[in-house]
Amino acid sequence: MNASASIGVTGLGVMGRNLARNFARHGYTVAVHNRTAGRTRALVEEFGDEGAFVAAESADDFVAALQRPRRLVIMVQAGGATDAVIEEFAPLLEPGDMIIDGGNAHFADTRRREAALRERGLHFVGTGISGGEEGALHGPSIMVGGSVESYAALGPMFENISAKVDGEPCATHIGGDGAGHFVKMVHNGIEYADMQLIAEAYDLLRQVAGYAPAEIADIFRTWNEGRLGSYLIEITAEVLAHTDPATGGPFVDIVADAAGQKGTGRWTVQTALDLGSPVTAIAQATFARAASGQADLRAAYAGLPGGTTPPLSRSEATRFTAQVEHALYASKVIAYDQGWKMIRSAAAEYDWKIDLAAVARIWRGGCIIRASFLDRIRAACTADPDLVSLVSEKEFAAEIGDAQVPWRETVASAARRGIPVPAFSAALAHYDTLRADRLPAALLQGQRDYFGAHTYRRTDRPGAFHTHWSRPDRPETTA
Repeated sequence: MNASASIGVTGLGVMGRNLARNFARHGYTVAVHNRTAGRTRALVEEFGDEGAFVAAESADDFVAALQRPRRLVIMVQAGGATDAVIEEFAPLLEPGDMIIDGGNAHFADTRRREAALRERGLHFVGTGISGGEEGALHGPSIMVGGSVESYAALGPMFENISAKVDGEPCATHIGGDGAGHFVKMVHNGIEYADMQLIAEAYDLLRQVAGYAPAEIADIFRTWNEGRLGSYLIEITAEVLAHTDPATGGPFVDIVADAAGQKGTGRWTVQTALDLGSPVTAIAQATFARAASGQADLRAAYAGLPGGTTPPLSRSEATRFTAQVEHALYASKVIAYDQGWKMIRSAAAEYDWKIDLAAVARIWRGGCIIRASFLDRIRAACTADPDLVSLVSEKEFAAEIGDAQVPWRETVASAARRGIPVPAFSAALAHYDTLRADRLPAALLQGQRDYFGAHTYRRTDRPGAFHTHWSRPDRPETTA
């Protein structure tokens, strides 16, 4: 087989197939391969008029079809399936060739694979691809890890097929080994928080303000024209406006209220704990999904007493809607800030040189959390690459200040009525924790010293100290 393909894609599920079509539509000759050969033939038969494809039924033919340096994209299920494909193809490759993992792999697995393949002279490029099946076809946001050398050969192709905003590609080199998959993981964690916050806003507008789903859809459409403008706000309006054809009722009312998850939100929370990075809004959003699926536990809690408050008048509902908008925006800023801090912590831990302004730039298009305020985040990180927190930036700080009363009133209203708002509450508590002059952590350290002699630091002099709690006079000693 002639080596005519610029890039190859193995694993032709929905994402793999659409990514291959995207490359072909941009003028690249694409080798395609799947464990089931019939899927390969079906792709070429159905979409062969979109560009140049080379169908390969064997691993040997697939590799032979690729120009040097070979660029081989794996689009299979994360975990063992990815390792199996790597072991199938790596022996057929030569030094300088690239294996690109475009799935939702755990970044620790990517680091392991990158190190192992580097010893064999191969580049392993862990690549986060966001945007779902439509993004894969029409232009995703692409977060590329791996070596600088591999990006020199691969990056221009990814930039070409990515989404574009103001003419700029939504693809960039994030950093070494697992950096690309790490940033994609945090993207998905922020996505969990963003979706949960939107869902809580909907719940409040319906249960407190008394609006019907179609009315809430109109509210979200209005919000989408302002500072909350984003892909998720846009599609939320579409979902809420949809009528179920079978019942004639609101679509949202016939959907079972148990949310699924594929693991990236959970990975974000687990990794944040390892890094000591407080992503509380993301964590509560992840736990909210878990709780929604606990049918037996929910049944045990059913019928227990909750808060009650008279319904709002229409004029009160209008005022409450404005409060919810403030609360949603402020909580969203906190969730993004938590994700930003986590990326910064990981960059220090793993020695990744991550440009956070570039991350904001490539998240402006193609990805699920694309939002209008990412331009401002990009500008803030460009002006100060060492920016500790988004809320220390002048405009965000002013908006958080303006949101104080409505944000707190929204959370209080939910508590009085017994309406769960775990992500709103977590975001506000995070804000209050970090702005506090003094925290009750001092008492925690006293408790730890009492039962475990863990020592403590004093505010009035340096050093570590321990109090001998078992002695009547309780003397203090230097640790």
